[in-house]
Amino acid sequence: MADFVGALDQGTTSTRFMIFDHGGNEVARHQLEHEQILPRAGWVEHNPTEIWERTRAVVQTTLNKANLHHDDLAAFGITNQRETTLVWNRRTGRPYYNAIVWQDTRTDRIASALERDDRGKTIRHRAGLPPATYFSAGKVQWILENVDGAREAAENGEAVFGNMDTWVLWNLTGGTDGGVHVTDVTNASRTMLMDLETLDWDDELLSFFGIPRSMLPEIRPSSAPEPYGVTRANGPLGGEVPLTGILGDQQAATVGQVCFSPGEAKNTYGTGNFLLLNTGEELVRSKAGMLTTVCYKFGDAPAVYALEGSIAVTGSAVQWLRDQLGIISGASQSENLARQVEDNGGVYFVPAFSGLFAPYWRSDARGAIVGLSRFNTNAHLARATLESICYQSRDVVEAMREDSGVTLDVLKVDGGVTANELCMQMQADILGVPVSRPVVAETTALGAAYAAGLAVGFWNNTDELRQNWNEDKRWLPTWDDEQREKGYAGWKKAVERTYGWVDVD
Repeated sequence: MADFVGALDQGTTSTRFMIFDHGGNEVARHQLEHEQILPRAGWVEHNPTEIWERTRAVVQTTLNKANLHHDDLAAFGITNQRETTLVWNRRTGRPYYNAIVWQDTRTDRIASALERDDRGKTIRHRAGLPPATYFSAGKVQWILENVDGAREAAENGEAVFGNMDTWVLWNLTGGTDGGVHVTDVTNASRTMLMDLETLDWDDELLSFFGIPRSMLPEIRPSSAPEPYGVTRANGPLGGEVPLTGILGDQQAATVGQVCFSPGEAKNTYGTGNFLLLNTGEELVRSKAGMLTTVCYKFGDAPAVYALEGSIAVTGSAVQWLRDQLGIISGASQSENLARQVEDNGGVYFVPAFSGLFAPYWRSDARGAIVGLSRFNTNAHLARATLESICYQSRDVVEAMREDSGVTLDVLKVDGGVTANELCMQMQADILGVPVSRPVVAETTALGAAYAAGLAVGFWNNTDELRQNWNEDKRWLPTWDDEQREKGYAGWKKAVERTYGWVDVD
């Protein structure tokens, strides 16, 4: 068998390809950003053709860096930004519209209409999700209703839907020349269209959005001993490699963090934050604003479920300091700037740019900076931005404890923001529990590699994967209870100030 597994991580701001060895160690990677298209307030789009071009480039460059070829890879896994929605023509391969990103809020009226009647209750029960702009189904409905020719093409079977995993896989396996149209259970569970119990598309849910079933990809396991397909010789790998793993990015990070037992949790710090708690084969229906989602399904084994707390804006708030305000030149500078002050100086920043996700689900909220006085500087704002990442995570941990009864002993963390050591210390202080970062912090790609490798026997079982996990650093809480609760009370007051800023019909 070949010595390596490849994993494509198609994310919100960039696409990367990584190669791992049997020990779960990174061998090589390459990463390219893509354009964030912002046509108007609340709208966020990506160019799917650009993303496919970036995919080709990062795969080829990574192989060249490592001096490897397609036959050195035992399997290929895909992980992706979830919910980001694309409709394209299966005959020409051309998208009908840009990909509508998960952060986009243009479907707020669609979500509100569902919430006003019993359809919202049905969606919650069957799909485990609240009607929200976050998920895919409303975005598909918007494209069918607003893009010329899309509805007609959907009705006659030419227009197909997929999240970015499906788009990339379709192109890797031939595109218009026999491309495979599939997704996995984790991505399907983020659409508002899949029944969590049957793991199949639900006709009644489809009817709520006017989506023809013929548009939808086939739902397959996250780890597929029978490959979804193989890469084409004229593709970026230059030969055939079995495609055997697909996981939505946050489920992939959960697998990469080897959270295979009920009660184990991880928090990924990326564009947004996503905390997943493994609940095993039990469907736990949230009463506290969490999402019930599929964690993974390996082959013929039963699906494993999770509770998830999804936060829209965390790392992207740091990007906002850089790109919109210009007070830092790079993400790493946020730590240096924030260290110039001992505390937030009374300033709280709630980055509700896309409304508030878990546990509030307030599409009428918008970002707010509160508590300002003339004393405050850009350093206080930088510190408040890092604190907002940590306070939003505490909101989710509190709700998750209410739903599951699980009190965390330690929080496993991963993602780009974990390189910010001040932020991770703040997280331990604000939560009051230790925070643990693994040696391989980019666990999203690693999880996709694990799913793909398990399918072909590159790794034998999850126990073998556990042996690969090693801690890099641990942060211990330094705040006392009074300081912790005072800070959290200020945060809760700040969150309330964001409500009702946008009128939603």
